Amino acid sequence: MSGASNPPIGILLVDDHVVVRQGLRMLIENNPDMRVVGEAARCDEALEVASREMPDVVLLDLDLGAGSGLDIIRQLVSLHEKVRVLILTGVREAELHRRAIRLGAVGIIMKEQAGEVLVKAIRKVYDGEVWIDRGTTAVLFQEMRHGSEGQRLDTEASRIASLTHREREVVALIAQGFGTARIAKDLFISEKTVRNHLASIFDKLMVSDRLELAIYAVRHGLAPQPR
Repeated sequence: MSGASNPPIGILLVDDHVVVRQGLRMLIENNPDMRVVGEAARCDEALEVASREMPDVVLLDLDLGAGSGLDIIRQLVSLHEKVRVLILTGVREAELHRRAIRLGAVGIIMKEQAGEVLVKAIRKVYDGEVWIDRGTTAVLFQEMRHGSEGQRLDTEASRIASLTHREREVVALIAQGFGTARIAKDLFISEKTVRNHLASIFDKLMVSDRLELAIYAVRHGLAPQPR
């Protein structure tokens, strides 16, 4: 979490509803470690403001009326290496959530969540962690369950058995929502080594991204279900 001696977390609000942005601004700026550096209602406007203000966290709605937040995630995360895109949405479509994560978003939170949960999520992603709320995780679990019916248990057991001890440690930390930097720090290894382990893990378990890996890990007993 951002300390008292650090500059506040700069946040860009991207939502096509003025009332929603006003409410978010009031909520966020009630916390001394956060400030809203800009607002946008459209994709082009969001990119313009983001390139000018260089926010730490972009709070991005997926449904922007005339456009989709998915269309600008890659451009937002390429602005500078520390920017974090946190999806704030009312859309409960697991595939859209998965696409957002694949494009570079580091968290998804539903709009019906309490304000304090959103504030906590902002701090977590700013600190380099991943945020997926329980409701979204449940939807993704359901999707994976339906999509994997009929898979042979012995095949899964063989894949899991192929993991090294270090790879299992990385899997457990991914399931807790930790980012590359935090994993490297906890395991006393370089971030490059973490990425190498992840590439090997993805290949062995036949998953395509960190979100799918986290769900796989909980489902197959490699990590406890997130609190």
